[in-house]
Amino acid sequence: MKKLLLTFCRGWLLALVFALSLGVTPALATSLYEVPPVSDARVVDLGDIISRFNESKLNETLNDLADKADQEVHFVTIRRLDYDETIDSFAKKLFEQWFPAPEERANQTLVVLDSITNNSAIVTGEKVKSLMSDETATSVAQETMQVPLQKGDRYNQAFLDVSDRLVAVLSGEPDPGPPVVVDNVKTEGTFASREETAKSNAIPWVIGLLIAATVIPMATYYWYVR
Repeated sequence: MKKLLLTFCRGWLLALVFALSLGVTPALATSLYEVPPVSDARVVDLGDIISRFNESKLNETLNDLADKADQEVHFVTIRRLDYDETIDSFAKKLFEQWFPAPEERANQTLVVLDSITNNSAIVTGEKVKSLMSDETATSVAQETMQVPLQKGDRYNQAFLDVSDRLVAVLSGEPDPGPPVVVDNVKTEGTFASREETAKSNAIPWVIGLLIAATVIPMATYYWYVR
């Protein structure tokens, strides 16, 4: 009876742990409806990855863009996606939730980043496309955003770089392009050059060893026979 009771308790605990483990991911995921309504704040940092100083700087820069070029840009960071969402589907749904009418979303640009996977997406309105092509928009999300993140989760730098590029393009200025990736890894050959070989003293050593390998056994044999 006691053994049966222990088996039951153990099974119940395992089931409880399993159930709790299943509930952790959805609890940490950011639901679409957790994102606050669109406002004058250009940055919604639900992932808590942008410093207060840079968040203020981004808001100021993007508000200035809206005043001068009539182009609205919003940055949103989230903690984690629900299991049935992708970063692209989440961004598209949020874009439509914030701007339900076509005329409302015409001059809008939305950039979303998931801080767990570092996946990013961008959605733009129809009038934005005359200033920024879909190819350029994709480059902004997948290159300008991603290069700093690949160097150690440099979130502040990533959003500042994206902001600078979007401001330039949406203001009608030339596209500065994505960050230039510099490969600092220098591949050196393992073989010596002809000059290094000529300067090397390895050849005399090899000749000396060959002579020794020939003379020493002969001398030893001669001494033994004698």
